[in-house]
Amino acid sequence: MKIDIYSHLLPERYKEALEKKAERSDYPIGGPPIITNLELRFLAMEAHPEIKQVLTPCRVPEAFAGPETAYELAKIANDEMAELVARHPDRFVAGVATLPMNNVDAALKEADRAIKELKLKGVFICTPIDGKPIDLPELMPLYEKMSQYDLPIWLHPSTEGAQTKPDYVGETESKYAIWATWGWPYQTTLAMTRLVFSGVFDKYPNLKVIAHHCGAMVPYLEYRTSHFYTSLAAHGETFMKHLAKPPIEYFRGFYADTATGITTSGLMCAHSFFGAEHMLFGTDFPFSPPEIYPDTINFIEGMSIPDEEREKIFEGNARRLLQL
Repeated sequence: MKIDIYSHLLPERYKEALEKKAERSDYPIGGPPIITNLELRFLAMEAHPEIKQVLTPCRVPEAFAGPETAYELAKIANDEMAELVARHPDRFVAGVATLPMNNVDAALKEADRAIKELKLKGVFICTPIDGKPIDLPELMPLYEKMSQYDLPIWLHPSTEGAQTKPDYVGETESKYAIWATWGWPYQTTLAMTRLVFSGVFDKYPNLKVIAHHCGAMVPYLEYRTSHFYTSLAAHGETFMKHLAKPPIEYFRGFYADTATGITTSGLMCAHSFFGAEHMLFGTDFPFSPPEIYPDTINFIEGMSIPDEEREKIFEGNARRLLQL
């Protein structure tokens, strides 16, 4: 078995609720038909019957509605996600909860309901959160809760509105898809950095966070990250004095999927940084080319690692992390 840890789904009833109840957003509600249509999804999966998917959310409610409506929308999404996992255990091994992140009290309640009652296996956070950073003090109870549940947070970048924000003065928009191509890994890296320096991993050492797109920029800038912060500390910067370990060690504690068309050489770079124990087979399905499954499998098969490490990446780590 191979467990795809990052496979997006926009449940049908949730999509309909968004279309009826959306109060704001410059972000599209829909997407390619396969994001909602199960028949198309199963057809695309037929060539790889050994792959089972973990269903991760698509279109977080706070991007479309205020606090109360977002709470209502999150419950609709999670109910349907749990139903689909229960109805198709041959296709889906688990589901992940969406939360109304612009309503922290409701998010905490919904996390409890989704995990205890619906048996979902973690929560999904898009960052920035309604334009705000991920390390706000009011979010710390959520990180404490997920640490206690010993279930992961799926971290996903958001570039809502980024296309209309120019990269340079005098322009009216971000050109050449820079906002998406480079903006997404930057946003994930930004969120990872805010979590590291917030001290949350010292406070809740059991907290587990999956950084989308193979850990974003972090594994490829290991030397710069390590030595830049070491140099800053040596020159008197104090913003990291409260950390129990060097910053680079917290970055190594994130989990990384194999999504975003990573090549074997890219995966080996991530493996060198995170280690096999912190890598998970993931493809960003269906926001990926049709050949994503054979390509990703071939890239992983091409890694110069022992077979037991490859098995952990394909299946074992997901089973352990999600308590399957």
